[in-house]
Amino acid sequence: MNVDSMRKIDRRVGVPLCFFMSILIGISTRIRFIKKKKPDLKRVLFIELSEMGSAIIVDPAMRKLQQAAGSELFFAIFEDNYKSLELLQTVTEENAFKMRSNNLFVLALDVLRFMVWCRKNKINTVIDLELFSRFTALLCALSGARARIGYASHHDEGLYRGNLINFPVRYNPHVHMSVNFMSLVNTTLGYHDNPYATTPLIPGELTLVKAKINNERVAEVKNKIRELYPSWKKERLVLLNVNASDLLPQRRWLPDNFAVVARHLLTQFDDILLIGTGAPKEREYVQNVVDMVGDKRFVNSAGVFKFEELVPLYSICTTMLTNDSGPAHFAAVTDLKVFVIFGPETPALYLPMGNAEPFYLGLPCSPCVSAANHRKTSCITRPCITGISTDWVKGRVAEYLKKGK
Repeated sequence: MNVDSMRKIDRRVGVPLCFFMSILIGISTRIRFIKKKKPDLKRVLFIELSEMGSAIIVDPAMRKLQQAAGSELFFAIFEDNYKSLELLQTVTEENAFKMRSNNLFVLALDVLRFMVWCRKNKINTVIDLELFSRFTALLCALSGARARIGYASHHDEGLYRGNLINFPVRYNPHVHMSVNFMSLVNTTLGYHDNPYATTPLIPGELTLVKAKINNERVAEVKNKIRELYPSWKKERLVLLNVNASDLLPQRRWLPDNFAVVARHLLTQFDDILLIGTGAPKEREYVQNVVDMVGDKRFVNSAGVFKFEELVPLYSICTTMLTNDSGPAHFAAVTDLKVFVIFGPETPALYLPMGNAEPFYLGLPCSPCVSAANHRKTSCITRPCITGISTDWVKGRVAEYLKKGK
């Protein structure tokens, strides 16, 4: 299913389902005389289906829960996004539920499978990381967990998803998502007893751990680079991630702009090799940029590196220029310097937690996507991202490369 279809279903079907499910849960709670208790933290399930980057951003919060309460962690995520969980291995694969989203029938089947899986694993508490998704709120209710923690609009208008969350946390759109995720965990731990996350953050607790580098994988990555560019010796590696996911295509900086930056860097530095990165389905898109540059020192690696080879690849590179997308967050588990181009989103909420620096105009209309509109925008001209000049980008990246000589 495409993203727009999922949004429509979430609204038109999700709202009435949340309404009726809230009534059923309310009646069941009264009939069975179930009293609200503190969350049982033995087995805690996190739900984040659609965002690969968020699976990285939430890691400090998950580790805090693990250390503070000794919880066994579980995670539900769309199957296509599962690989992001493997980078830091905080949640084991056997504790991950991979939900398929091919079509409505498959999705409905996996909801039933999810219900069985939750009961088999005796899930006590569930934390919904999604921003006001009715579907994930319903999954929280269907999990059978007594404690359900998630974002609530509280006194804010709209974003209805019933009363399925019984430990609500007011979502704060003015702080980084890592802070919002930590607020969910602090509520789960019982550090405050109201929807406002009044618990102050401890210095250093939002630090992202670094991934372990597999030396054998590094050797394999180097071999693949030599296959792409046989004469590679000591040239510094600069990554260009020119694409962005279909979830929000407005995040893509123009391919022509990437080509301008690439030509400038290759002219300025004779000791660099540019590598265009991407998934196999993005190979043609990346090749278009490579062809515009027309230099043998700019190669297309889309589909060449496996996901598990990305961390080893990032560990031997000098820097990466990327759209606001998953790879920017994947690189955060390494020391790689990453330059991220932001448009309809804002770095105030989604800047990667590693060594990242944004290019962001901060127009009066920015950010135009948020939890309030389920990250949908109809802006076609996209001045927030098309207005980011190639002079600014190529100048800053070149400045960084000069310092690193």
